[in-house]
Amino acid sequence: MWSGRKSAVIVSVVAALAFLAWAGIGSTLGAFSATTANGGNSFSAAPDFVACTAGTTVVAKTSGYVPSFIKQGGTYYVYANVTDTGNPASGIASVTANVSTIDSAGATTVTLASGSFSVGGVSYNYKSASRTVKNPLAAGGYTYSLTCTDNAANTGTQSGFSVTVDNTSPAGSDVQTANGGSIPGRPEQGDTVTFTFTEQIDPDSILSGWTGASTNVVVRINDGGGANDSLQVWNASNGSQLPLGQVDLGRKDYVGGNRTFGASGTASAMVQGGATITITLGTASGAGTTAGGNGTMSWTPSNSAYDRARNACSTAVATESGGADPEF
Repeated sequence: MWSGRKSAVIVSVVAALAFLAWAGIGSTLGAFSATTANGGNSFSAAPDFVACTAGTTVVAKTSGYVPSFIKQGGTYYVYANVTDTGNPASGIASVTANVSTIDSAGATTVTLASGSFSVGGVSYNYKSASRTVKNPLAAGGYTYSLTCTDNAANTGTQSGFSVTVDNTSPAGSDVQTANGGSIPGRPEQGDTVTFTFTEQIDPDSILSGWTGASTNVVVRINDGGGANDSLQVWNASNGSQLPLGQVDLGRKDYVGGNRTFGASGTASAMVQGGATITITLGTASGAGTTAGGNGTMSWTPSNSAYDRARNACSTAVATESGGADPEF
């Protein structure tokens, strides 16, 4: 009899405990006005803790094609390609350059503005205003740094970028012709004339917009009459002479009258290779003549040509190297 009562008591206690537990849960839920569920049962946060960075940067003179070279007292820009790699990216707030090693004002925080810019065939999305190089400033390599701050206030500085200061004027070093036609000693289509400088010339100083790749030009060989015949290089329209100066061909018998090469028919072609500029003659406007003997050319460069740092070319005469010979 007692065992039956005992079982009944145990069941009653368990039932009471179960009711209390259910009531507690219900009252806990009742303390909230609403409940939410996350079906994926996960939470995530990805703030931007990473500063923006420059992938590429260069210092370049304010006019010309070839970057990375400047001269004392010259003017220059700082270019950079800057990206924000945060996840998610907060955006770029500011980009500055410390150019105190080269800048006339010793500037440590030169602001770069965003936009679309290009120099040396490379595009950039940030560029400074024009700055002036220290004067005097010894030739050699100098370093600068960039600091970028994003909209999440992350700041990063990259250092060790370099630029070369060159204060030496280029000059003519040599001039040579080579036969590429059918008759040695007579100027014809396919013949070449090569100008060699003491260093690379900025191609933009020879022809606006020129990168050094092959481009069309016109060659003029003028009859000197009682003086030696001479050679000049003109633009593709034959409307203006290019600043390659003038070559005295060393003899009077290369043409019987003024001749053009490449003004019609096949154009003459000009290409740069390091410190040399080579011209290949195009279609002649009339027959040339075959030189009756040897001669030595002399070349007077133009002061309008300049090097990668924008030092103007010397006009000192350069004499053809090697022994006297017929040209072309």
